[in-house]
Amino acid sequence: MKINEMEALVGVTKKNIRFYEEQGLLSPRRNSENGYREYGEAEIETLRRIKLMRKLGVPIPEIRQMLSGSHTVGDGMRRHLVTLERERKNLEKAEELCRSLRDREERLDALDAGAILEEMEMLEEAGATFLDRQRQDIRIRYVGPALAAAVSVLLMGSLMLMICWSAVIAPEEAPPLPLLAFLTALPAAAILGILLALIQRIREIGKGEAEDARRY
Repeated sequence: MKINEMEALVGVTKKNIRFYEEQGLLSPRRNSENGYREYGEAEIETLRRIKLMRKLGVPIPEIRQMLSGSHTVGDGMRRHLVTLERERKNLEKAEELCRSLRDREERLDALDAGAILEEMEMLEEAGATFLDRQRQDIRIRYVGPALAAAVSVLLMGSLMLMICWSAVIAPEEAPPLPLLAFLTALPAAAILGILLALIQRIREIGKGEAEDARRY
C-alpha cells in the first residue's frame, strides 16, 4: 500500500504520516526495486493508534514510549491525565479572564492591556499557563531538519578540508588547479543547497504545516 492509500484509509495527511516516520513512530519497509515506502496492516494499525492518541492530545514522546512497550496505555493515560488536569485549571483561569472582558464594550485599541497582562503574570507566577499547549510539536518538527542539515554540512565541509589538505601535503600529486577548484566547489555547492533546503523547510513549517500535525 502506498502513502496516498494510507492517507485515504486512515484519514491522516501525507505530511503527518511522514512526520510520524521522522519521529520513529512508523517504520514502513521500502520496495527494493523502486525504493518507495510500502505500508501493510501493521502500519495501518499503528497509524490508527497514533491518530487516537493525538486526538486525545497525548504528546509525541509519550506515544513513542507506549509504542515501544516501555509504557503501557495505562501508564501513558495516568501521565496524560495529570497534564489534562493542569491544563483544565489553566483553562478555568483563562475563562475567568475572558468573562471579565466579555462585558467590556470598549474597542481593542482602547483596552488597558498592560493591567490585564500584569494580572496574567501574577497568575502565571502562581502556576497558571497561558501559552499554546501544543508548541512542543512545532519545536520537534524543527529539530529533525536542523540536525540532518548540520550532519550533511559537516560531512561536506570535511570533504572540502580533505581535498585542500591533500593538495597542501602532497602538492606534486595534487590535480591541476582548475580541477582542484572544481572538486572543492562540488561540496561547497552541496552545502549551499542543503542550507537553502533547510530554509525552505523552516518556511514550510512556519506557514502552518505543524498545525496539521497537532490535530493528529
